[in-house]
Amino acid sequence: MESRNPCERSAERLPGRHEHEITGLAVRKVFLITPSCLIKKRRDFTGGIRRLAELGFNVINPEFPATPLSPQEKADQIHRAFSDPDIAMILAVRGGYGAMKALPLIDFDLIGDHPKFFAGFSDLSALINPIFERTGMVTLHAPMVKNLGAPSPFTLKSFINAVNGYPERNLFKGAPVTVYQPGTARGVLKGGNLMTLTALIKTDWELDTEQTILFLEDVDEKSHSVDRCLTQWILAGKFRDVRAIILGDFRGIRSSQVYGMIASQMEIKFPVVSCPYIGHGNNKISLPVGALVELNTDRKSLRIQEMSLPGVRS
Repeated sequence: MESRNPCERSAERLPGRHEHEITGLAVRKVFLITPSCLIKKRRDFTGGIRRLAELGFNVINPEFPATPLSPQEKADQIHRAFSDPDIAMILAVRGGYGAMKALPLIDFDLIGDHPKFFAGFSDLSALINPIFERTGMVTLHAPMVKNLGAPSPFTLKSFINAVNGYPERNLFKGAPVTVYQPGTARGVLKGGNLMTLTALIKTDWELDTEQTILFLEDVDEKSHSVDRCLTQWILAGKFRDVRAIILGDFRGIRSSQVYGMIASQMEIKFPVVSCPYIGHGNNKISLPVGALVELNTDRKSLRIQEMSLPGVRS
């Protein structure tokens, strides 16, 4: 599911050291997990490890993952990470495909008893949403190791804002926003990759969309595939009780087309906006899945109202 555009570092200067210090974590150890695909290029992995070290994190398992894991091994890896009291953050290496296979084997009680930062996106949408819904622990729809080797300044700043406990509460600050349906709405922030979350509909781990601010994104999918998935969401009643929808980047398909796919099949009575900084593009917002947020289309803001992140000093 995951794909990346080359990061043009020559065009943008990364923030200086003083601009990206980690201040909010009680401990700084990071455990890497590989619930989806493996990174093909070693340099993509080592670049991410270097960036984490520059940020002040200590990756305790920095070995290049070269062997795919079975569903049980994926679950065991997640359990090991949550069980270690010194780990501050659990970070996926990359997305792709396969994370959902671990769902029946995951001990959500163990996760709930040992809350920590859990970060990833794309295929990791199949984990970050069920973890919040089963445990109440806010998770991060955020860059992974593969994305951190050469992040844009915006991506890095947003990631640091997240791990510092979101001192900047407006998640859309500095990001372009297009309004398709105006209004103001409050709800619990959930969402992620459209194809991944569609695959969970009518399973024990499908996304509960009632009273949510729902964000969706995808990459390099044909328009008819996106249309088919959105139609399934509509037929399944998944948009019936949402408070608002945020359309992220659908690389290869304009957000106006995606909005049209929804609007042609149902009467939209809630706010809808698009923000290309959600998804697989170069610029990425780190979003807190499970936070209570307010979307205001007049201000083009998405502001955190209530949230509790594990390991963050208030």
